[in-house]
Amino acid sequence: MTAYRALAPAKVNLGLFLGGVRESDGRHELVSVMQSISLADELILEPGPADAAHDELSCPGVPGPAGENLAAVALAAFRARTGWDAPPLRLAIAKRIPVAAGLGGGSADAAAALRLAMRASGLGDRGLLWELASELGADVPAQISPGRWLAGGAGERLQELPPPSGSLGLLVLPLAAQLSTAEVYGEADRLGLARDPGELRRRMLAMQGALAQEEPLPADERLLENDLQQAAVSLCPQIGAALDEARLAGAATALVSGSGPTVLGLFPGGPGVSGGGLDLAERAAERLQGRVPAAVAARPVGAAFARVVRHNPAGTAKRRAV
Repeated sequence: MTAYRALAPAKVNLGLFLGGVRESDGRHELVSVMQSISLADELILEPGPADAAHDELSCPGVPGPAGENLAAVALAAFRARTGWDAPPLRLAIAKRIPVAAGLGGGSADAAAALRLAMRASGLGDRGLLWELASELGADVPAQISPGRWLAGGAGERLQELPPPSGSLGLLVLPLAAQLSTAEVYGEADRLGLARDPGELRRRMLAMQGALAQEEPLPADERLLENDLQQAAVSLCPQIGAALDEARLAGAATALVSGSGPTVLGLFPGGPGVSGGGLDLAERAAERLQGRVPAAVAARPVGAAFARVVRHNPAGTAKRRAV
């Protein structure tokens, strides 16, 4: 089998509005814009060792049994659903997205594993990948085809939005701490942060209109609020200092991504902004290196950024050397 490679972009939440718990499955209703960014893991799917009895996963830096990694679960689910009986494979993941950081790294890897499996096997279609993704987790479907998505339901109801036409830079401030998504949602329930269904619907319509014409960000900053932010700060007070750092670095808006603890600083470009928003975010990340060593700048990306390509180890080594 030919080896294949794909990038798995992190996602950030540009606004997140929390609703109540659904009786059907115990998951929270929400409205959020999920935006893929250039901070990404790298996945390679290749033939396994000659003596391998089953598929293998290599993912240094991620705790837990390899078989429980969401990317491995995705590959197994694809095999089971399609009947793909290729000899044992090796899925290698180079992690660059921080773990348990509110950036959807595990979901991104699972979505990339499904794309790789479809390309390598020649089986299935986009509809099958979406079906499998929805069974794997709320954040996975939007990352099957990275880009900008308006999410409803518990994250499974998706509407594709046009990519931003203007320059948008993102300052990403990962914290050393990790937060459990379940714990953050539990704290949000304790604090009574959920909105009623009517308000959730109004936020959905407002976000649709605000980003319908390729706007980098909504003009109304209230649409960038994250209802989980208060709960995340309650569980991880260090987030407050990171929000201050992002604002002091010049971010137009600072917010927590998803359930945290990663903090985002948003730098929209526009008239009079030399180099665009990404340039501003890069300069902010450089200034923060002494206090926030993990600070990085990123930009919005789409499906082309994450496309599956044939893997040429020699070519990869050459690109990295350059």
